[in-house]
Amino acid sequence: EMDAYLSAGEQMSAALFAMAVGALGCPAVSLTGMQAGIHTDGVYGNARITGLCNQRIRQELDRGKIVVVAGFQGIDGKENITTLGRGGSDTTAVALAAFLQADICQIFTDVDGIYDRDPRRFPNAIRFERIGYEKMLDLIADGAQVLHDRSVEIARDYRIPVEVLSSFTDTPGTIVGE
Repeated sequence: EMDAYLSAGEQMSAALFAMAVGALGCPAVSLTGMQAGIHTDGVYGNARITGLCNQRIRQELDRGKIVVVAGFQGIDGKENITTLGRGGSDTTAVALAAFLQADICQIFTDVDGIYDRDPRRFPNAIRFERIGYEKMLDLIADGAQVLHDRSVEIARDYRIPVEVLSSFTDTPGTIVGE
């Protein structure tokens, strides 16, 4: 029940965003994790994405709609809502990019890229223009919290570059890739 409850916030945000995009004159549709076909292993509160049936997403794209998928959630083998835990929205974005064979996945966040250490605590932190998947996983293991390790693992496994960008500036971000 906690997963069903927690997933509601993402669903409301996706629907509101789709309505805002529609109000700008662009047809949009929001999809829950279930509607988007995001399948998980069924570990409540910390599920892993095991597959994606993107038929519905492709149908909506073919109809000319912008598809807004609620992140952080999916369904298990018994069609129960599961949540992906910390970093679940980024993990969802990377998984969707992988399954849709996107050229890149852009993640907008509160920092303008990946740094060698926390730029809020260390003013002399160095921002990477590019960083490899394995080096990014090392930074995460050392405490970096910009991306979740699951999202980087999916990006690596499917060779999807991930660009980490600021939501607040136009500065170039960091590409996590090969």
